[in-house]
Amino acid sequence: MTNAPLPGQTQNSVPPTGLQRLRFDRGELAGAIADLGVLVPIAVALIIQNGLSASAVLLPAGLLYLAAGLYYRLPVPVQPLKAFGAIAIAQGLGADEIAAGALLMGGVFVALGASGWLDRVARIFPHPIIRGVQLTVGLLFCKLAWTLVTAPPIAFTDHVEPTWWLATGTLVVILAGLLMHRRAVALVLFVLTIVVMVLADHGPLQLGPSPLQLPELSMGAFATAAVALVLPQMPLTFANSCLATADAAKTYFGAAAERVQPGRLALSLGAANLLAGSISGMPVCHGAGGMSAHYGFGARTGGTPIILGVTLLLLALVIGASLPALLASFPLPILAGLLGIAGLLHIALLKDLRQPAHWAVAIAVGVTGLLANLAIALAVALLVWWAAMAIIARRNAGESGAS
Repeated sequence: MTNAPLPGQTQNSVPPTGLQRLRFDRGELAGAIADLGVLVPIAVALIIQNGLSASAVLLPAGLLYLAAGLYYRLPVPVQPLKAFGAIAIAQGLGADEIAAGALLMGGVFVALGASGWLDRVARIFPHPIIRGVQLTVGLLFCKLAWTLVTAPPIAFTDHVEPTWWLATGTLVVILAGLLMHRRAVALVLFVLTIVVMVLADHGPLQLGPSPLQLPELSMGAFATAAVALVLPQMPLTFANSCLATADAAKTYFGAAAERVQPGRLALSLGAANLLAGSISGMPVCHGAGGMSAHYGFGARTGGTPIILGVTLLLLALVIGASLPALLASFPLPILAGLLGIAGLLHIALLKDLRQPAHWAVAIAVGVTGLLANLAIALAVALLVWWAAMAIIARRNAGESGAS
């Protein structure tokens, strides 16, 4: 079977392959490591600051990763709901409000995916606007990477004193990776991470999962979740998790990405959020930036999400009770480096735009989505795009009639 081309190669050379055969080689392992920069910070904060069970946080992500690898047979990513998680952490919302929000997200996206409506709506989004969404996500990743270094989350163990050398060494390794072989760099970073976490003072290891709890749901919890968490998250999940992820899969894997459709992505992430809500766990989604991270470090099949899914399930069930301390000792410079590289790889998707007008649309959507509101950026861009298309069509029809 022909592998998907490396960055810089064309996609036209990828033949229809049906279901991809799963691989579990060094490239798949390196690709699995690449997207931890989004998962770990939000998971740690939800566990330590919001009081979620560590096992409940990892179980939905692990199961969705496993299902994605087996069904899509490609490195379809799984990430926390980013806007949702950031707001929940900033406002100190409890497990019940987070669970209510996950159930609402799950219900909405299962309904959208099952109806077929989302696939039809996806057709009205032109390529430059999708690239603008991907630019927003890439810039967001770079911004988060900078924040991890300059303003570390309080949920993480203070690494300032012992890790000045780690930050410097990590930067050197990352720069080398940008110039040479990313797979080897990812594996080096992984080994370095394990060493730092083992040496950290987190007390004796406790075996077994952390306790799971059913949420205590109320109308107040649902109302708070709908206004504070779900409404800000919906445009990002629709645009990035469904539309942009499907587009990125097609860009990287061509005909092999036939199964990765917006409606199916909505169904899979919606089902995972119904589970997350039922056990007071972490709401999750897919993400185009994660696709770029997995692919850029060597992932080419569903082996990567299966590796991650099995790993997260084992962590949740075998040492879930010790996860808060272990994850809090994850070295932030490595997370920041992985997140920054993933952002740059995702921004590189814009290189297939050819016309200045298309670049202008993508940049306008990307910057507005980052600095203001993605929903507003999409609405304005769609209005301008299709109004321009109507004017061009009317002008062409007039010229044709005159001739």
